[in-house]
Amino acid sequence: MPVTLALVGAGLRGQTYARHAVATGRARVVAVAEPDPHRRESAAAEFGVDPANVHTDWTGLAQGRLADAAIVATQDRLHAGPAVRLAELGYHLLLEKPMAPTDEEASAIADAAVRYGVILAVCHVLRYTAYTKLVKGLVDEGRIGRLVSFDHLEPVGWWHQAHSFVRGHWRRTDTSGPMLLTKSCHDLDWLVHVTGRVPARIASFGGLTHFRAADRPEGAADRCLDCPVEPDCPYSAKRLYFAALADPDQHFWPLGAVTAQASAPALTEALRTGPYGRCVYACDNDVVDHQVVTMEYADGATGTFTMSAFTPMEHRRTRLMGTHGYLEGDGRTVRHVDFRTGCEQTLDSAALGGPSAAGGHGGGDEGLTEAFLAAVEAGDPSLITSDAVQSLATHRVVWAAERARLSGEIVTLAAPRR
Repeated sequence: MPVTLALVGAGLRGQTYARHAVATGRARVVAVAEPDPHRRESAAAEFGVDPANVHTDWTGLAQGRLADAAIVATQDRLHAGPAVRLAELGYHLLLEKPMAPTDEEASAIADAAVRYGVILAVCHVLRYTAYTKLVKGLVDEGRIGRLVSFDHLEPVGWWHQAHSFVRGHWRRTDTSGPMLLTKSCHDLDWLVHVTGRVPARIASFGGLTHFRAADRPEGAADRCLDCPVEPDCPYSAKRLYFAALADPDQHFWPLGAVTAQASAPALTEALRTGPYGRCVYACDNDVVDHQVVTMEYADGATGTFTMSAFTPMEHRRTRLMGTHGYLEGDGRTVRHVDFRTGCEQTLDSAALGGPSAAGGHGGGDEGLTEAFLAAVEAGDPSLITSDAVQSLATHRVVWAAERARLSGEIVTLAAPRR
C-alpha cells in the first residue's frame, strides 16, 4: 500500500517534496492544509484530495490521524505547533529545515518525536546526494588519514540573495530567522555529517554590508520598474523575473514566488505592487549577506565555513585536509590526493547512480524523499541519516555560531546529548 501523506504548507518546498513522493509511485497525498487559497486549491486538485480533507490551516488535521505521515513545510516560525501535535497523533514527520527559530521550539519538536515514537526527518537534503555519499565514504575509509582542517563555501548567488533574502520571505531575522539558520543550517549540518563530529568552540564574523540604503545608487527609484539606473543594476528585478518568465523551467521557482500566473501582465503588476519589485537598497531586510564561521574540535582539528551572497549560484565547494591526503569537491566531482603515493585522481559522484545531480539540491530533494518513504514503509528510522536528537544538535551549532557573531566572543558548545 502507498504511504499516505498530509501536506501541511503547500508552498514551493511542500509542493516539491509532495511531487517527488507521488512521482515514486510509493505515496499519495490525502490531505492538504494551506492558508493561501490559490495554493490550497491547486494542490488539492493536483493530488486529487477529497474536499473534506482540504483545510485552511493545520488544525484541521489535528482532530485525528488522516495519514501515515505529514510533510510540514509551513513558514519557519510556524513549525512547532503542527509538528508537536501531529507527532502526538502518530504522524511520521518530514519537516522542512530549519526545525524552528529557537532552541526551545526545536527541542519541543524533538522531544515529541521521541516521546511518541515517530520518525522525524528534518529536510537537510544535502545529506542525501550521491556527492555527499562519495565524500563521506572517502573520509570514513580513512583516505585522508585524520582530518586536520577543512574549508567549506556556500555560494548563495547574487540574484538568489536578492530574491529570497532581501526582497523575499527570509529577509528579516524577526519574521523568519538569521541567515545562518534559514539558509546555512544545511551546511553546518552537512559538515557534522561528513566529519562525524560536532565542534567544541565556535567564532563567527559577518554582517549586512551591501543591501542597504547607504549603498543605494544616486537617482535610484524605490521600484525597479520606475528606476532610471535599473538597466545597469546587477539586482534588477525586471531583468531577473522577465528572464524567468521566458524560461518555463523557472516558472515554478523563482517566478512562482512572485506571481501565481506566468504572464507579462501578471508579472508587471506583481513588480509594481508586490515585494519582489522593490529596489534592493530600499527594503526592510536585516539578515547578513556574508558570514564566516570558524570551528575548533576536541582533538584540535579546525574548520571554516563561509556563506556569501557575492558569488554565482553554484554547488558548494569543500576542501578537506588530512594527515594522509587531501579532498577537494565541487558538488559533483572530488579530487583526491594521496600523500603516501603522490597519486591523484578525480572521482565523479554520478557514477554512484541514484537521483540526478541536476535535480533539486544536487539530487538531495529526491534522495531525502525516497529515504523518508522507505523508513515509513519499513518502520525503520535508521533508513534516514539523522534522528530528532541529532538534528537538534546540528541546529545548536548554528545558534552557537550566531551567538558568537553577535557577541564577538568564542562560544563553547555543550556535548550533544544521546
